[in-house]
Amino acid sequence: MAAKLVGGAAVNLHSPSARKAPLKRKYGDLDFVAPSKQQASVQKLFESLGYEGDRRFNTLNGHQRLLYLDGVNGRQIDVFIDRMKMCHVIELGNRLGHDGPTLTPADLLLSKLQVYEVNMKDLVDTIALLLDHPIADHDDDAINAVYLGKLTAEDWGIYRTLQVNTARVRDAAKELDVDAGLINQRLDELATRIEATPKSLKWKLRARVGDRVSWYQLPEEVRQPYQKD
Repeated sequence: MAAKLVGGAAVNLHSPSARKAPLKRKYGDLDFVAPSKQQASVQKLFESLGYEGDRRFNTLNGHQRLLYLDGVNGRQIDVFIDRMKMCHVIELGNRLGHDGPTLTPADLLLSKLQVYEVNMKDLVDTIALLLDHPIADHDDDAINAVYLGKLTAEDWGIYRTLQVNTARVRDAAKELDVDAGLINQRLDELATRIEATPKSLKWKLRARVGDRVSWYQLPEEVRQPYQKD
């Protein structure tokens, strides 16, 4: 099955730095991304494992998102179908065919940095990814700058949010006992690759408007009423 783990737990699996101080942290809810063609299989899997689905939510929204409750641990499990729709829409349907239990490092990085109101947990996870993965032109245990360059060259909104959050990552790295020099080096390299990627006409037109018009959405958090915090 091509369902892939995303979020902090996925970063923990992919990045040794996330398992030790100062980046070690607790993880709550679990998030997955699955292809639409396997939606029925995903539902059967979680139900067979004893997870309780939010039947009303899943009936209404199952084409794009499924919710389950881990009653033993009090965790909510979110399964995004084909795409993550948060501050931006990240299409992932064609990014799930690789081996391994998680999204690629580039997609994990993107899932964190596309959140405009990024919190310290997101910044800590991003720093762990950058410490443990070089910038490259492939997804083999590296952050794929070619992929991120093409994605941001088509969508000025994602480009701008990553630009804002990159500065926040740099500031957070200064405050933590980590190799801030390496973080800055890899962010510089990624930024150089992104800037060098030719931009689409749509991107250029939106860039003219700039920050005068909001370029992101603030997602409404969906939680089951009996979810434990």
